[in-house]
Amino acid sequence: MNNKRTTLQNTFLNILNKCEPSAYAKISGNTGYPQLHGTAYFFCVPFGGVLIEIEVFGLPDNTINHTGFFATHIHETGNCTPPFDKTGSHYNPANMSHPEHAGDLPPLLGNDGYAYSCFYTDRFNISDIIDRSIIIHKNTDDFATQPSGNAGDKIGCGVILKNRLYYK
Repeated sequence: MNNKRTTLQNTFLNILNKCEPSAYAKISGNTGYPQLHGTAYFFCVPFGGVLIEIEVFGLPDNTINHTGFFATHIHETGNCTPPFDKTGSHYNPANMSHPEHAGDLPPLLGNDGYAYSCFYTDRFNISDIIDRSIIIHKNTDDFATQPSGNAGDKIGCGVILKNRLYYK
């Protein structure tokens, strides 16, 4: 194995371990899922795009969602007043079909109510998503049904805010 890794893994690990996020969202559950809570952190990447780290607790168990996967999206509006019906549609500035929306994110995989995910996207920059919301849906995303992947109810929501100390 080559000791000098040529992948972006080291860049991403350095960002996660040494940098403060440029934006964040505190995720809360709606009235039907008050135990759901977590955070999403959004990191600027030197070559563009965003590294996103999501950690969520209190997801429904497999009697509610038989797959254990939960759709996750960036929505247009940062209004997380339950039942989260004022968050608008998926963030989609280029008017693309689902799952090509800028706000279409990989699903979370719940494990005994817990999920952790970290991924990179070049579909938007930090400035594009400030004051929008990150939504966790009750079901998995089928990546086909228009306009939103048949993802079901919005069970978790967090407004994406600037980390004022580190946002540039």
